[in-house]
Amino acid sequence: MGLRELREKELREMRGNGEGVSVLSDRIYDYDVYNDLGNPDKGLEFARPDLGGQRRPYPRRCRTGRPSTNLDPKSESPANEMMPMYVPRDEAFSDGKRRTVDAGSRKGMMNNLFPFFKHSIEGDPINSFADINNLYKESRNRSNFPVESTADAFKFDPPNIVSREASCCLRDDEFGRFTLAGMNPISIERLKVFPPVSKLDPSIYGPTQSALREEHLISHLDGMSVQQAIEKKKLFTLDYHDVFLPFLSSINAHPNRKAYATRTIFLLTQFGTLKPIAIELSLPSMNPFKPSKQVITPPVDATSNWQWQLAKAHVCSNDSGAHELIQHWLRTHACMEPFIIAARRHLSVMHPIHKLLHPHMRYTMDINARARELLINADGIIESFFSTKECSMEITSLAYKNWRFDMESLPADLIRRGIAEQDPTEPHGIKLLIEDYPYANDGLLIWSAIERLVKDYVNHYYPDSNSIRSDSELNTWYYESINVGHADLRHETWWPKLSTPDDLVSILATLIWISSAKHAALNFGQYHYGGYVPVRPPYMRRLIPNEDDPEYSNFVSDPEGYFLSSLPSLKEMTSLLSVLDMLSTHSDDEEYLGDRKELSTWRGNPEIIEAFYRFSTEMKAIEKEIDRRNSDPKLRNRCGAGVSPYQLLVPFSGPGVSCRGVPNSISI
Repeated sequence: MGLRELREKELREMRGNGEGVSVLSDRIYDYDVYNDLGNPDKGLEFARPDLGGQRRPYPRRCRTGRPSTNLDPKSESPANEMMPMYVPRDEAFSDGKRRTVDAGSRKGMMNNLFPFFKHSIEGDPINSFADINNLYKESRNRSNFPVESTADAFKFDPPNIVSREASCCLRDDEFGRFTLAGMNPISIERLKVFPPVSKLDPSIYGPTQSALREEHLISHLDGMSVQQAIEKKKLFTLDYHDVFLPFLSSINAHPNRKAYATRTIFLLTQFGTLKPIAIELSLPSMNPFKPSKQVITPPVDATSNWQWQLAKAHVCSNDSGAHELIQHWLRTHACMEPFIIAARRHLSVMHPIHKLLHPHMRYTMDINARARELLINADGIIESFFSTKECSMEITSLAYKNWRFDMESLPADLIRRGIAEQDPTEPHGIKLLIEDYPYANDGLLIWSAIERLVKDYVNHYYPDSNSIRSDSELNTWYYESINVGHADLRHETWWPKLSTPDDLVSILATLIWISSAKHAALNFGQYHYGGYVPVRPPYMRRLIPNEDDPEYSNFVSDPEGYFLSSLPSLKEMTSLLSVLDMLSTHSDDEEYLGDRKELSTWRGNPEIIEAFYRFSTEMKAIEKEIDRRNSDPKLRNRCGAGVSPYQLLVPFSGPGVSCRGVPNSISI
């Protein structure tokens, strides 16, 4: 009873009273809306709307209590030297982690040093792909060059994923492969309705009908009609139409930002690869006499070849923004924070669920706070390097309206996207419709292992439903995670119930999956998959000219030059590469899935220790299985001439930019 009173006293203190400014020595966990991303005191162009509430729903973040800005009493003033960004001290980076992040910043500054001064003097035109290639060191295998030149020391390591051939443009096969085994493998969906239909309000955004027609696809369907291809489950899509169209007028108003709302149709080939066969490009409907939608299909001549390359670049620009803002930031970082805050407020450190989740909460609140200060803030890294500019966070709010926690487990997500179907005869209970889908295949191994571990753990502490119902700490944690942390969606009927041990297993397995493998698949490939800008531009400067556009003659006379002038500048490329390198780096003190540093916590529970040992053994076996798959020539999305293996879900890694390794938590 004495310990129970102390536990309750500590939790009350950690909840605080909702008042005052939090300081770095505090251990106070409270909620707030995202009202600290802008700074209207610097000018109206730095003002940003609050996120959180009925108008712009959003997950809650940790309250800091800083005073409001002078011009807007609802906006919280930015952190500064006198009032640094607050993170509860339990969540702060260790000295080792901080050194890794600081070293990454210094490395980025050095990498930018030579290109910055060179291009500040010479101007910043990109005359050829050689100008871009000159940003990188000569060899991918640096051991072949033990003595590095002075100039090379300040260049970037070449990304070891993307082929950089003579054309230096994204090949169709790579385009398809990256949707299944790239930086953003969770946006691809099966096409179920043709032509696609928008869900946007037609009175605001114009006709909902797509410009895609059967004649655009028919010659690429191996003798099938579109309906036959749909019925045979051979057509897939990357659909960013509704994500970007509401914001295009604002984006395209910038002189150096031009974007479409894109839809891409892929055919699943007999080899298990995806082949892009049509790209729809949409703009806001401004002129009833000028079409706002166009369809680009695979090339038949030199002109259509460059139009196709530009169309793919615009799709990749959409995909880059959707990846960074929605799939990565919103669906892992932002949506996890309320569960962590609620856990700290209501689960004492002695509680078995707190002990299970503790490694999976490590550093997340610190990295999220740094993101609000440097990454997602007004004029921050996202707004500087991606097409979405000041609309960036509003896009994530729109996407949050469609977020569903019950669809965040890997099997549920695959079924929702039409990539898999339930099948109890299959090892994981589902059948993949794209058999060679590296993210899904490797992910299901990890998901099943997580689920087994959590089931063993929960069944030990909660043998029946009554033990769930009688645990006040557990129920209050889950209730508050939904009703306060995700308050804007609290009335949705899809929230999983917490009544039985199986309910708890599903909830905890989903949280651990998001924090570990899902985040790793979306984060640690950023440099190697996104580090060569011509094949994955974060934004484009120019639209594709039509024959009646003034720029069309320049495009026809120098298509390569037009393509290069559509890309970010060289200085922007070097800055972006520095950021991607830092975000893709494992620290020396990283704790990987399967590692448990505190097994002595369960010294009196040998069943739990044995369960963790089994889980660790499974992670090592999964690593060997992924290595085997990456050597299988039948799996063309991960093996072949010039094809880099898919390693993002290999559980373990050394420090640095390895493009592999699954940490326990969202730690960068």
